[in-house]
Amino acid sequence: MAGALTGAATGPSIDVLAVGVGPAAAAAGTATALARGAAEGRPYTLVVSAGIGGGFQPDAPVGSLVVADEITAADLGAETPEGFTPVTGLGFGAVTHRPPPSPVRELADACGAATGAVLTVSTVTGSAERAAALRLRHPRALAEAMEGFGVAEAAVLHGLPVLEVRAVSNPVGPRDRAAWRIGDALSALSDAFGKFAPVLRSCTTHDR
Repeated sequence: MAGALTGAATGPSIDVLAVGVGPAAAAAGTATALARGAAEGRPYTLVVSAGIGGGFQPDAPVGSLVVADEITAADLGAETPEGFTPVTGLGFGAVTHRPPPSPVRELADACGAATGAVLTVSTVTGSAERAAALRLRHPRALAEAMEGFGVAEAAVLHGLPVLEVRAVSNPVGPRDRAAWRIGDALSALSDAFGKFAPVLRSCTTHDR
């Protein structure tokens, strides 16, 4: 899911869009919405990727909220004899987008969320070994999800600031559906957006 803020004669409004699962669908859906808004004369001014995700324990317990101060593609790169190398190590591309610090702090303060890196993965972590490897490569990571980097890529190409918010529905690690708390996470996210709305409406493009 992605939310986008658009200017209007009566003040800014918030659109909520379902843009698909995974970074490719999220990028395509977000870019399409941003282009359509611009073509219709109602350009967006801010993009927010929001949803549920896994939390790295014990720093992001189930039911808690995370606001990203880094949005990182954790598995965009190459496997080498020395281990994983991100595309930046191969000499091209980007793997991290950094949201504007002021809105990150304000959103976190509004709902008591933690701030840290949120990893975007194409394959959800299902083992303790992969969870440990991700945390070793990204020691500031608090959560993983599947869309944030794709949304951020689209926003950046349109010259817009981007934020990511995740409610933790499950621990990152061994896949245990009995431990998932999707309903609780969605409720936490819904409650948070009631507190976020004034902050989002105060954000402008100079916060990039």
